[in-house]
Amino acid sequence: MKKILSLLTLLMSATTQAQTADLPEPVKQMEKQGIEIIKPFSAPGGVEGWLGKYQDMGVTLYLTPDKKHVISGYMYDAQGNNLSEKTINDEIYIPAGREMWKQLTAAPGITEGSAEAKCQVVVFADPFCPYCNKFWHQAQPFIKDKSISTKTLLVGVIRPDSAQYAAAVLSAKDPAKVWYDLESSDGKIKPELKGNTPPDVFKQIQHNQQLMEQLGASGTPAIYYLNKARTLQQIIGLPDAKQMADLVACK
Repeated sequence: MKKILSLLTLLMSATTQAQTADLPEPVKQMEKQGIEIIKPFSAPGGVEGWLGKYQDMGVTLYLTPDKKHVISGYMYDAQGNNLSEKTINDEIYIPAGREMWKQLTAAPGITEGSAEAKCQVVVFADPFCPYCNKFWHQAQPFIKDKSISTKTLLVGVIRPDSAQYAAAVLSAKDPAKVWYDLESSDGKIKPELKGNTPPDVFKQIQHNQQLMEQLGASGTPAIYYLNKARTLQQIIGLPDAKQMADLVACK
């Protein structure tokens, strides 16, 4: 799983955090050192486990049976498996990814493909992003055979006039056709710029960019999908062959 660390903040808003008064004293001391305690969890070996957050990263704490000492770090089993990482993934990153996926699928965008496609994909794209255009072409055969469907959320990050052209696409009578013409012509058939951007279109582009920031994406295309295990996957930039194969397989 590709961890999307900034999603932790999203989860915090929906998680009831442990009350300080209920914490064992060694765990309280960890709070004083800047670790935000989220919840207890079951750990092997007769120790109590606590999930926490430090600088937007999940951490695990282990309270010794005498309740007088706490250990911060990873726990491994006899086969060398990192039990702490699995706990952090299962309890923090995976639920946070699913919450973010709800926001991505709820956001209005330009859809291509069938609702019955095996994998639903959300793509942040800029009208002048060459790698977005290459991904668009790369995705077309898989859209046609119903392997994937895409929802494109337009942003303006490449050029000073990117947002204007994104607004022109979204303001058109048929945004999907205008976007198709732009991408299929490799940017030659541009939408007609309009004098004023409708407030709802401006808010849509602004919301898309806010979602990108929450996801920690620094460029376009930023590609997201929920795989068969319902774990959020992230690809920043043009997918390589393996990433594209995984996406098509919803892996």
